[in-house]
Amino acid sequence: MPVIERPDTAHISWESDGPEDAPAVLLLMGLAYPAAMWFRLVPALAESYRVIRIDNRGAGRTGDVPGAPYTVETMAADSLAVLDAADVNTAHVVGLSMGGLIAQELVLTAPERVRSLCLIATHPGSAHAVVNPQAMAMLMRRGQMTPQEAAEASIPYNYAPGTPRERIEEDWAVRLPLAASNEGYLAQVVGSSRWDGHGRMEGITAPTLVVHGELDALVPPENGRIIAGRIPGAELVMIPDANHVLMTDQPQHVSRVLLEWLDRHR
Repeated sequence: MPVIERPDTAHISWESDGPEDAPAVLLLMGLAYPAAMWFRLVPALAESYRVIRIDNRGAGRTGDVPGAPYTVETMAADSLAVLDAADVNTAHVVGLSMGGLIAQELVLTAPERVRSLCLIATHPGSAHAVVNPQAMAMLMRRGQMTPQEAAEASIPYNYAPGTPRERIEEDWAVRLPLAASNEGYLAQVVGSSRWDGHGRMEGITAPTLVVHGELDALVPPENGRIIAGRIPGAELVMIPDANHVLMTDQPQHVSRVLLEWLDRHR
């Protein structure tokens, strides 16, 4: 995987799939998850697009780096630096959960770099988010758990009841070898909790799609409705029978929605 060095000496890992001369799609992952967790969507996207994935600070192959806590603003700047390193002027930006916060900050900071925006299972910032108290309590205990313990505890907040255990364990086989350290996890939690985009969303001018699982127990669906209502012209798609990790619960449905959106704004 290529690596870029940032001014604070952090080394950010990223990767690219698909034709290098195709329109770029930048995928931004959620809290403590590695870029590898986009694995269910990348094959379909990479047939027609250049798919760029980033291991955020504290996650995946980037791991723990200077600058903790890792603010959304810093991670958005990392993302722009990756686009520069990839020689990409504009990209379709797709953010999941915390990655949706990074995507919002990126489009607000550098709107000229964003062809379209897709915000998946995310919220407008902690101060204005609708929260599930049980999910928040689980996240606060996460720092005292092993990766396997945390994975088990998060099942009701990440996956729909109908998702087969074997599919969940496929996710774990990808994620757990790249699990964030407790320090990296906490650095992302603290940094992202300070971000707020609620009062700035009306300034987003990029075509925007908001996607949310109807069963999302970690970031309740009302957050998607708030975002779609505040960004001018935003479209909202709710995915049935899908919890927070909706691309595992409903991979074909999510892939189809995302590809149709990208093709419309190619």
